[in-house]
Amino acid sequence: MAETSDTRTPAQIEADIRRRREVLAETLDEIGVRVHPKTIVGDARAKVVSNIDHTLGRAYVQANRVVSDVRAQFVDEEGAPRLERVVPVAVLLVGVVGLLTVGTRRRKR
Repeated sequence: MAETSDTRTPAQIEADIRRRREVLAETLDEIGVRVHPKTIVGDARAKVVSNIDHTLGRAYVQANRVVSDVRAQFVDEEGAPRLERVVPVAVLLVGVVGLLTVGTRRRKR
């Protein structure tokens, strides 16, 4: 290998060393911030919150879709109730509530 000669002056070498030290100090500071426990906990917390928000958003959209589908079964396009579907469901609900009430009264005796 051929030797290369450094034609920089001592002042240039010192300036280069200073610049490299500053860059190294900045890098070490950045690493220190990244590995600090508060930073790690904060990043983990932000990730969990983001995942929860995403999951809740999807659940909200799905629930809204289900409610819209059910509503469409019991209300026509004009917003009027479909009595042919509402009345049987209401009768069924009244019957279930009545049976639960009778069953609860019998157990109390």
